[in-house]
Amino acid sequence: MVAVLGVVIFSGAFIFSVAVIAAMIVPQWRRIARLAAGNVEPGFTPLAELARAERRIRVNRWASAPVPQPIRRLREVA
Repeated sequence: MVAVLGVVIFSGAFIFSVAVIAAMIVPQWRRIARLAAGNVEPGFTPLAELARAERRIRVNRWASAPVPQPIRRLREVA
């Protein structure tokens, strides 16, 4: 009886662990296959993306800023 109980418990734990591993791998199987084929993923550079976004925001703010009166007069004259 103890042997049967041990087999049931360990087989249940084995099935559960296989299910957990499968649940982790299945959503990423395409990525895993691409990496196994030798394709390299582009590096993730969050700081470079942040710097690019800040520059874009800065340019948008500069472009939308009101033009000072003396510069506006110079543009009208030209």
